[in-house]
Amino acid sequence: MKYTLLYILLLLLSVNAFSQKIPHRKIKKLIEKSEILQEHFTGFALFDQDKDQMIFEQNGTKNFVPASNTKMYTLYTALNMLGDSIPALKYSTKGDSLIFWGTGDPTLTYSSFKSTKVLDFLKASNKKLFLVSNNYKGNFYGYGWNYDDYLEDFQPELTAFPVDGNTAKVYKNEAGGITVNPPFLQSFFKVDPNFSDDYFLIHRDFYSNQFSFPAKIDKTGYLQEIPFKTSPELTISLLEEKINKDISLIDIPLPKDFKIIYSEKTDDVLRKMMLVSDNFIAEQLLLVCSSTMANDLSTQTIIEYSKANFMKEFANDISWVDGSGLSRYNLFTPNTSISLLKKISAKINDEERLHSLFPAGGVSGTLKRAYKTDNDKPFVWAKTGTLTNVYNQSGYIITRKGKKLIYSFMNNNFTRTTDEIRTEMARIITAIHNKY
Repeated sequence: MKYTLLYILLLLLSVNAFSQKIPHRKIKKLIEKSEILQEHFTGFALFDQDKDQMIFEQNGTKNFVPASNTKMYTLYTALNMLGDSIPALKYSTKGDSLIFWGTGDPTLTYSSFKSTKVLDFLKASNKKLFLVSNNYKGNFYGYGWNYDDYLEDFQPELTAFPVDGNTAKVYKNEAGGITVNPPFLQSFFKVDPNFSDDYFLIHRDFYSNQFSFPAKIDKTGYLQEIPFKTSPELTISLLEEKINKDISLIDIPLPKDFKIIYSEKTDDVLRKMMLVSDNFIAEQLLLVCSSTMANDLSTQTIIEYSKANFMKEFANDISWVDGSGLSRYNLFTPNTSISLLKKISAKINDEERLHSLFPAGGVSGTLKRAYKTDNDKPFVWAKTGTLTNVYNQSGYIITRKGKKLIYSFMNNNFTRTTDEIRTEMARIITAIHNKY
């Protein structure tokens, strides 16, 4: 009798354990039965976070162009290297002079960020102001970026001391003309009578801040955001306009007794980068991380440092060249992204905070319209990645039965529309949520 009861108990435990396991074959069937996914190069990895084991992978060790999935790697670097606030400016005083250096902080008068600490600090100083501008060690674009996109608002230039996101915002005003922010740039915009009036578009010369546009503006509510050509001199002019004080350029090394002014809360900046997939913030954040190690700001240096110190388990398996994913030279596998997402979760160790840093399906960011919620609650939190013929998602799922999963779903070289790929991915992820 005793052995019979023991046998029944073991049988029940084994049945219960089996019932808690997501069948590999059923996930495989979901992927393989998709006609859309069979048309292009697809990678998929699904990991059970509670059991700490891979459930299913297809092409899990193959390299894919990650697009903005790259921002997860920037996120993890920032989580390891930055405190609760962004270092915005390094400075030193010498006699009657205040000398300052940029840290790459992207937030100064940019987008929805409201901190005025840097401007208030410079305004309040009774000393002569000097900017050292030569500490960024890199090109104005990232490695492998498409130079044809220089007019696009998603590709501003990189600098040590960005202002206004290194982008001009152009509005149609009540008089029928244009208003430019920052105002200093208004004089650089000229009407070109040779432009066609059929389609209003502002153009900028690649090598300079010569902006031209057609005379007639038909579009109501017109807004265009255009990256401007950066230079130390322009940075100073834009800062002078904002603080109404003179600033001069100087070239001296950073002393050991420098001090730091901090700006926005780090999580607010990370959240902005992740939810709307802001390329500019991603690139500049790597420079901010670099500034915590040395005064010279270098994307390449900080990537190598991050790989060697925070991602050593898979550092040799990835090709990582920028912070945003604009470059097609980036190559990650679904499995390495799973490993990274595990690290991010462990580093944060707070599910509410973790989920707040990723777009939530049906609720926020780049997944707001990709998924429906379940009883008004999101069940998927993931970073998207989109380029031409590329669409990826990597993140976290909570199923109806409460299972906590990590996934990386990568699609390259498709010829269908991105909407079709996104819809098919959402169908599969939603099915996993509903069934398990």
